[in-house]
Amino acid sequence: MSDPIRFGVIGGSGVYQMETLTNIEEIELDTPFGKPSDAYIVGTLHGQRVAFLARHGRGHRISPTRLNQRANIYGFKMLGVEYLIAVNACGSLQERLHPGDIVIPHQIFDRTRLRALSFFDDPEVGTEGLVVHVSVADPFCDFLSDICYRAVKQTGATVHQGGNFVTIEGPRFSTRAESFAFRQLSMDIIGMTTTPEAFLAREAEMSYACMAHVTDYDVWRETEEAVTVETVIKMLMRNAEVAIEAVANAIDLLADSGPSPYANALQDALTTNKENIPSEVIDRLELIVGKYFDR
Repeated sequence: MSDPIRFGVIGGSGVYQMETLTNIEEIELDTPFGKPSDAYIVGTLHGQRVAFLARHGRGHRISPTRLNQRANIYGFKMLGVEYLIAVNACGSLQERLHPGDIVIPHQIFDRTRLRALSFFDDPEVGTEGLVVHVSVADPFCDFLSDICYRAVKQTGATVHQGGNFVTIEGPRFSTRAESFAFRQLSMDIIGMTTTPEAFLAREAEMSYACMAHVTDYDVWRETEEAVTVETVIKMLMRNAEVAIEAVANAIDLLADSGPSPYANALQDALTTNKENIPSEVIDRLELIVGKYFDR
C-alpha cells in the first residue's frame, strides 16, 4: 500500500464493527491464499489509521475451522500492518477467571488438526520449495500484550495478565472429559480461533496480542449449566463496548511506537538453500520474504 496502515484489529464473536472509527473506507482484497473473511474496514482512531476485520465475517458466517486465516493475515500484511490486536471469545478453565473478565494470554496450546498452519506449505498456492521454521516459543508479543493489558485496565474492567490459551478445533464445544483434561494440563482459557492466527502473524513479521473475553466456564464446573450459544452471545454483547473501548485505548498507547519487535522474525528461519528456491515461490511470497533476497 502507498500509505501503510500500521495497526490492525481482528474482531471475534460479538465484535463485528468498530463504531469509534472515523473517515471510514472499505477495502476488498485478494491474496495468494484467496479472499479474507470480509472487507477490511479502514478508518482513523486517535489520529492513527487502523484496519479492522470481522474474523467470521459480518453476520458471523464462517465457522472457526473454515476461516481462511492465511488470507486474513496476508491481507493485513498487504495493508502494511505491523501491530495486530485480536479480540477473542473464550471459556474459563479456572475458578479465578470469571465470565466478564478479560485475559491477556501469554501462551498457546494447539489442539487443532484440520487447519492450514503456515504460509509456506501449500502446494495449491505453489509455496513449496521454501521451508521456514519460525520461532514461536513465545507466540504473543510481550510489548503489545502489555499495551493491551494497560488498555483494558483503563476501562475499569477486570483484566488478567498472562495465561495459557488452548485452541480446539470446534465448531462444537468441549466434552466434560476434555474440559477436565485441559484443567489438569494447566490451561487457563479455551477458544477456537487463536491457532493459527498467532503463528501466521509471526510468519508475517507482525506483533500479535490477544484480548480474550471470558464468556462462560466451559463445561468443567458442574454447578453451572453447560455452555450454550445463548450464554456466550449474552456475555459477548455485554463485553462488546468494553472491547471497543479497550482497543481504542490500545491504539492511543501505540501511537508513537517504533517498528514491531518481530519485524525480522524470519531472518534466521529460512532453511532452504537460497539457490534452490524457485523464483516463482519468492514472487508469490514477495511481501513476506522478498527483503531476504537480492533480486
